[in-house]
Amino acid sequence: MKRIIEGIVVTEKSARALADNQYTFLINPEANKIEVKTFVEDYFNVKVSNVNIVFLKGKKKRQGRYEGTSNPRKKAIVTLKEGSIEKVKGLF
Repeated sequence: MKRIIEGIVVTEKSARALADNQYTFLINPEANKIEVKTFVEDYFNVKVSNVNIVFLKGKKKRQGRYEGTSNPRKKAIVTLKEGSIEKVKGLF
């Protein structure tokens, strides 16, 4: 079984999205919307209405004469149904 959610994204933009019942997670690059929705519904015991996936490219980095990129990442923005928000408030 692969790990679906790798972490929670805590930024100003994700904090503003909490008012709209949207939670942002870093996810496994091989995970899809259906797997994310199923995992969130089972783990947090809530109802999910929508899942959006965002691919983040790695940024160019340079250390002296060496160049490279940071790791690419994948984010999921999960929108919960209206009645589910009270169950999750204590987790964040």
